[in-house]
Amino acid sequence: MRVRLDVAYDGAGFAGWAAQPGLRTVEDELSRSLGRVLRRPAPRLVVAGRTDAGVSARGQVVHVDVEEASWTALPGRAAGSPGAPSPGRALLRRLAGVLPADVVVRGARPAPPGFDARFGALRRRYAYRVVDDPAARDPLRRGEVLVVRRPLDVAAMARAASPLLGEHDWLPYCRPRAGASTVRTLLRLGWSRAPDGVVVADVEADAFCHHMVRSLVGACLAVGEGRRDEGWPARVLAAGVRDPAVAVVPAHGLVLEEVVYPPDEELAAQAVRARSYRGPVAPEQGAGTAREVPRPVAGSGHEHDT
Repeated sequence: MRVRLDVAYDGAGFAGWAAQPGLRTVEDELSRSLGRVLRRPAPRLVVAGRTDAGVSARGQVVHVDVEEASWTALPGRAAGSPGAPSPGRALLRRLAGVLPADVVVRGARPAPPGFDARFGALRRRYAYRVVDDPAARDPLRRGEVLVVRRPLDVAAMARAASPLLGEHDWLPYCRPRAGASTVRTLLRLGWSRAPDGVVVADVEADAFCHHMVRSLVGACLAVGEGRRDEGWPARVLAAGVRDPAVAVVPAHGLVLEEVVYPPDEELAAQAVRARSYRGPVAPEQGAGTAREVPRPVAGSGHEHDT
């Protein structure tokens, strides 16, 4: 049976989500802990967004396939008695006892038919937080915000971001991977100043290319600090090539806040659609122009920013 897990983690102590030999990753920690609790070999996990080193998550979604007998056995001796926890609740409690403090599983429940954490997602939403006012700096939050020295013109940043919305080839704003599409639909790129003075970028798309969010934030910060005019981010996109002047901001200000899925009855169809679109992909190393192959848009999530 397939189980959906809702996961949060502090990315500071991890080399990203994806398992890597010799490195501490969220995937390794969670898979190992699940295997321990289920008394099975560490299971394979499928994630909605593969975050990079230093990137955190509040709304990460994972699915895992487990034996039904293992699931129903989770409440242990209390199973069937009045007040016994559900298997999902029992799993949360057991994982809380074995996971490190920087990973929390907030929800666990049987997934509806057709659910796929990666291909079933409609969109993903990230937030990036910046402090430009010394009075707004909170030493207790220093690991989750980027501190800049120049005051930011938030209104100018919002105006600069507006022309970027829609479906584009994001090659100028990402680190391409051979054979992976760079076409995505940017649904939101908003800038606002919170009551505590922190400047927040709210970024939402069907999926993200590698480094896409942090590059977009870097371009907007250049506008907000007065180093570039408001039309510069759009000109970078229109140029169609990576501009070395676009800074990739540090990872620690970035958080995956939410992954959105369609209604249960549309999950299977969405997963099929996510695999069926076509568009330009990054060329192989040393090759020429991009070519047309199936592209990961409409929530496919083949590549994720971090």
